[in-house]
Amino acid sequence: MKILVLGAGGVGGYFGGRIAQAGADVTFQVRPARAEALARDGLRISSRFGDARLQVKTVTQDRVGPDYAVVLFTAKAYDLANAIDAIAPAMGERGMVLPLLNGISHMQQLDRRFGRARVLGGVAYIAAMLAPDGEIRHLNDFHRLVFGPRDPGQAALCGQLAETLKGVTFDWQQLDNIEQAMWDKWVLLATLAGITCLMRAPVGDIVATGAGEKLTLALLGECAAVARAEGFATPEAALANYRGMLTQKGSAFSASMLRDIESGGRAEGDHILGALLATARKHALAAPVLETAATHLEAYAARKNREKLS
Repeated sequence: MKILVLGAGGVGGYFGGRIAQAGADVTFQVRPARAEALARDGLRISSRFGDARLQVKTVTQDRVGPDYAVVLFTAKAYDLANAIDAIAPAMGERGMVLPLLNGISHMQQLDRRFGRARVLGGVAYIAAMLAPDGEIRHLNDFHRLVFGPRDPGQAALCGQLAETLKGVTFDWQQLDNIEQAMWDKWVLLATLAGITCLMRAPVGDIVATGAGEKLTLALLGECAAVARAEGFATPEAALANYRGMLTQKGSAFSASMLRDIESGGRAEGDHILGALLATARKHALAAPVLETAATHLEAYAARKNREKLS
């Protein structure tokens, strides 16, 4: 199985690198400067599960062809349209794409471009970043990938991918109900990103305040209500786990979106929070904390745009 990974950043570089490390046929589609750096320095991973320095295959957009069974799609949501254009030459007539973005709305755009039958479902559970020196730094204690078919015709490819992943060092699982897993993560991430960005603090600092825990759990309830209205009710066991994670005293748990904001970078606020709020409105659900958090990210984006233009 030939696998193409769009980009070699935190998520794509980590999982693609580990798959290549296990001996699979992996190529990274990257910009020319990143291709030069990878050729010179290798793909470098720093992780408590083992560091790695790998010589990997790369290709630039102007040279990519329809040679791949699956494209691992790890773009940022705010660059989604360009990223879809970038992988189009690699899809050919039979290739399939495995998106690992958070949220759901990107699936609609991928379905429109390539057809639902060629878009798998997937979720990545990891905190990783591309450091200024080009190293991929794994920041937490989990590295898990789940994937599965959204169409009966995808079952065979999912089986082939499962065979390919048998030698990797990260955790993975093939799921038949992959869209439920995608919604479950969205509920958690929207709550975590919404509350940590709104308060500019990790979980432990938020719950140390008088109303922090109450607001966090209210936001979790609103996000879960949206998922339930869409037919993907978050299992109670998962909700109990989320409550524990989001209210743990002294926890340094925060969303990568908070790091994006604090560094003055672009954030996926519209994709993670705005899209969920729009779905809540579609169902006429009251979601005051979600609305506040989404508006906060919307205002941040508006200010960034204004300052760029001024």
